Amino acid sequence: MQERVITCHACGKELEYHPEEPPCEGLAGWVTVSLWKGREAVDHYSFCSIPCLQVWAQSQTPQIPEVFLKSFEDDAD
Repeated sequence: MQERVITCHACGKELEYHPEEPPCEGLAGWVTVSLWKGREAVDHYSFCSIPCLQVWAQSQTPQIPEVFLKSFEDDAD
């Protein structure tokens, strides 16, 4: 039986599994996300845990520049 390796996209942890066994057994606890890029174009990302998924999801979200946020501070001294 040939083994395959799946790698966590966030932390790099690897898991060997057998493609012949059901994914619910071989990949139990792992999360896979499909990100549609366009017509018939999809990227798949695997994560070993929900916290790793959260790290990846936060990295995909645009951040508000700190200088913009500081412009709203009250400077009434």
